[in-house]
Amino acid sequence: MPLFYKLPYQMVKSTHSMNRTVIFSLCVMVALASCSKDTDQSFGETRITKWQDDKTAAISITYDDATINQFRKVLPIMDSLGLKATFYINTTDIPGSQFAPKYFGRPLIDIIKESAKTPTTLDNLFERASALRFLDIENAIEAHNSAGSLFEQGKKDEAFKVVDEAFAKARRKNSGREVRPVLLTGEMITWDEIRNFAKNGHEFGNHTISHPRLAVLSEANLLYELEKGKEEIFNQLGPEHTFSAECPFGTEDERVMAYAHKIHPALRNRMPEPFLVELNRASTELPGIDHGKEYVQWQRGPLKRHGVPEMKSWVDTLLTHNNVWLVLTFHGVDGVGWEAKPHQEHREYFAYMKLHETKLWIATFKDVTKYMRERMNASLKAEKQGDRISVTLSHSLDKNLYDVPLTLKTYVKSDWKEVKITQGNQSLTRKPQTDQEGTYILYPAMPGDTAIEIASVD
Repeated sequence: MPLFYKLPYQMVKSTHSMNRTVIFSLCVMVALASCSKDTDQSFGETRITKWQDDKTAAISITYDDATINQFRKVLPIMDSLGLKATFYINTTDIPGSQFAPKYFGRPLIDIIKESAKTPTTLDNLFERASALRFLDIENAIEAHNSAGSLFEQGKKDEAFKVVDEAFAKARRKNSGREVRPVLLTGEMITWDEIRNFAKNGHEFGNHTISHPRLAVLSEANLLYELEKGKEEIFNQLGPEHTFSAECPFGTEDERVMAYAHKIHPALRNRMPEPFLVELNRASTELPGIDHGKEYVQWQRGPLKRHGVPEMKSWVDTLLTHNNVWLVLTFHGVDGVGWEAKPHQEHREYFAYMKLHETKLWIATFKDVTKYMRERMNASLKAEKQGDRISVTLSHSLDKNLYDVPLTLKTYVKSDWKEVKITQGNQSLTRKPQTDQEGTYILYPAMPGDTAIEIASVD
């Protein structure tokens, strides 16, 4: 039989078709292999996501003053939705607190007598404004707050006038008695309740002892309010709740900020960071302008005039960017506290946030601050070791203070179906996801000396 022989036409046609099929199949296999090879070029690449769990934006819900309906009406709503908030509390009116408001300075009667001959000036404003809160006159707190507000607005002469009028009242009454300023009346939350809320993941921070205008206090009185407020919280709740604070009235007074930043690692008032743009409550600027910074902190203070649709629009704005941290500053609830909003609005607003939780990282002020700082001060190295990846992650900050896990995004091989991540004696598994760069996993990692080992689960 000859080596080459003629096949019937039908067989030749069939064989030719089969060859085309084989050739096509081989081409597909080569193309797939090439595609897989291109995809796996990212194998081992690792980065720290901008926000935890690679979310689009961050939100911190904060409350000031510790008025009762924040806890009786709103906190249960947040708990039902799994949301955590930060509460900046004035400690003196909480039953069982150790530190009461206290005046440091010359006897009130001496200052009252002196005020008859010497008007208020920059030279004596801080002493007199500190004493003013303790005068035995009606509306002493209101006068102190008014003077402080005018001073911070640059209206110094008007502030002096308010102080002079208050001391004139004290002279007419002829009383040098020291009266403790009372911030809140009515039902108050207890430390036992606060401890339970803290165990559930809510943050509590210092809002001073008794909510003074710190910008017009003398050094001794200013430090007492800040330091003893922090000490009270430390004694009642532990050091983890002394990280962040909010100086009353949202002050940004430079002298106050200099003192406060030495006492607390973070302030909602001001966060001067090279990587952060601050758009505080008074700002009319919207996020979106390129400031050349990694993050934007955008503060909004929901007041009575802000309806739910407007508040929802703030959330919508976040979703159009990837670097914005919305910090909400609430106060009163259901008629109790400043600018009190009904709890029904809180419920509707928080439910709207919950609808977008796949893109929003809703966390305490403390945790978002720590995450950003850790990320911006981190050192990351990923090494491929055959079919495994070893990642080392560290940061230059105080490891006893900065303890929030960072989210890492590591690209793995396209044929990995399940991935095991091990750090020390802790391990977890992840199902890979895909994006335009390849196949990847997201996972939490603690900065430190222990390497993170990544491998496919066979």
